[in-house]
Amino acid sequence: MAWQTKVRARSAPSDAPPKIAALLSVSLLPLQSPADFTPKLIIEAFKCMVPAIMMNNYANAINQLADVHIDKVNKPHLPLACGDFSMGEGLAITIASPLMAVAMGIMLRSPPLVIGFIIWCIVGGAYSIDLPPLLRWKGNPLMAAVTIISMNGLLLLFPFFIHFQKIVLGNPVAFTKPVLFTAAYMVIWNAAIAFVKDIPDVEGDKAFGLRTLPIILGKEKVFSIAVKMMLMAYGGAVLVGAFSPSVLCKLVTMIGHSALAFVLWRQAKTIDLFDNKSVQSFYLFIWKLYYVEFLFVHFLR
Repeated sequence: MAWQTKVRARSAPSDAPPKIAALLSVSLLPLQSPADFTPKLIIEAFKCMVPAIMMNNYANAINQLADVHIDKVNKPHLPLACGDFSMGEGLAITIASPLMAVAMGIMLRSPPLVIGFIIWCIVGGAYSIDLPPLLRWKGNPLMAAVTIISMNGLLLLFPFFIHFQKIVLGNPVAFTKPVLFTAAYMVIWNAAIAFVKDIPDVEGDKAFGLRTLPIILGKEKVFSIAVKMMLMAYGGAVLVGAFSPSVLCKLVTMIGHSALAFVLWRQAKTIDLFDNKSVQSFYLFIWKLYYVEFLFVHFLR
């Protein structure tokens, strides 16, 4: 787990606990009644944490292997860039992590997890590996956003949701309103994250020929688009909450998301786009807001 504690990949937050909390939240989405909340469900949720962490390790490791030369300019503190890990150790983690995750999916007898991990592996490789014109999605703004949406959003939601609903609880697959909203929220929010994450890396990316969105459109425009997208996601949540038949769900959803939108707007006003530390602080802040939504999603009923 040394890699997991040190790694700070370009496409993920700095540690695994928020993603584990999100996984626990997803495990509760298929519940139809309090009777479904059993010790078996809790045990299965903890079992799923291990392969999820392995896939997170894989995404971070392959990203740093492919980007070690760029990270020495943009992020010299990363394990490979600063020499804490050798290239051989990074390669070993990159190969072993997805193999272990897929093996655990097979042990859990879960086709949705196995398929999800394989797709995760393919998308992560396509994003990082430099084999143009088909791969190296990182250099294409559209495909970079698709990668972030997939690996930090949809692949965290659907394979695990189906696993718990069908494999653990034995129910037919049915996508409820909270699940569909979570999917829409993930698409919008992760696209915004994909835009923001490249803002502090403009100099290094430009030096190595990458055509990221901040390089094409400029930092100010990309930042403005990202903030508006996130505010739009909160606006959608308020609108969905307004039509909830439950007074409690209506109040929590509308007041909670309005408050989060205000906090986001205030924080965005303080950012200096030409100070990389300021932008990086905002980047980590919006990741925190992203994972807070996994609490509120249970009130969207």
